[in-house]
Amino acid sequence: MGRKTALITGGSRGIGKWTATILAECGCNIIINYRSSKEAAEKLAVNLSEKFDIKAIAVQGDISKKEDCERLIGHSVEFFGGIDILIHNAGPYVSLRKTMDEYDWDEWQYMINGNLNSVFYLTKLTMPYMRAKTWGRVITFGYDRVETAPGWIYRSAFAAAKAGLASLTRTISIEEAKNGITANMICPGDIADRWKEETIANAKRESSSIVPVGRPGTGEDLARVVSFLVSDDADFITGSMIPVTGGQDVLGKIYHANYDSHV
Repeated sequence: MGRKTALITGGSRGIGKWTATILAECGCNIIINYRSSKEAAEKLAVNLSEKFDIKAIAVQGDISKKEDCERLIGHSVEFFGGIDILIHNAGPYVSLRKTMDEYDWDEWQYMINGNLNSVFYLTKLTMPYMRAKTWGRVITFGYDRVETAPGWIYRSAFAAAKAGLASLTRTISIEEAKNGITANMICPGDIADRWKEETIANAKRESSSIVPVGRPGTGEDLARVVSFLVSDDADFITGSMIPVTGGQDVLGKIYHANYDSHV
């Protein structure tokens, strides 16, 4: 794909780390955004630079804040001259089960800012550099069936933000098609924390009775899809919501679990 520059939010660990690694392997320069994992982010940047002979930097910033997004993009552009690929990997998630009325005001705002407004901030700030080259890639992350705006019990803030993001992703894809910019959303399956930095090879040594393909999903599964979507060969794929679930009905599992716990 040539020497492109990719910004990965939340890139110091988990799925973001896998994505940074695979894009570096493809020859991209890498910007690893982190909020608090400074040591991990800087170590990854050094390792990627040395292993793949690319340039990689780590830049701190809380993407839920517009000022941090402006500083993140400003520093990245100062270093690389522009950004070609924007991977919106980071996004806050509240694991505690809460009904909508149980969210406090600041918590709700943080969820919406971190999962939806941050994509507006960063995409708006990077779009001029993509347009100047008539080439760009925007990747967002959603959840199973997000494009249908389903209800998700005890996850109202996250679900609302991601459903809005699905619409925004498709809108960007339509508006920017004439500028050679694609925008797609990847919808991961239920990937447990321990598997987010694992390899596909290791996952194939395990079995899973709830995933139709028979094994757990990994961060590498998602990163491999990202690597194709940002390539020149994927220029006809835009506005897509792509499930990477191993065939699992993720929301159906959640609905059944919550129903069974109340009967």
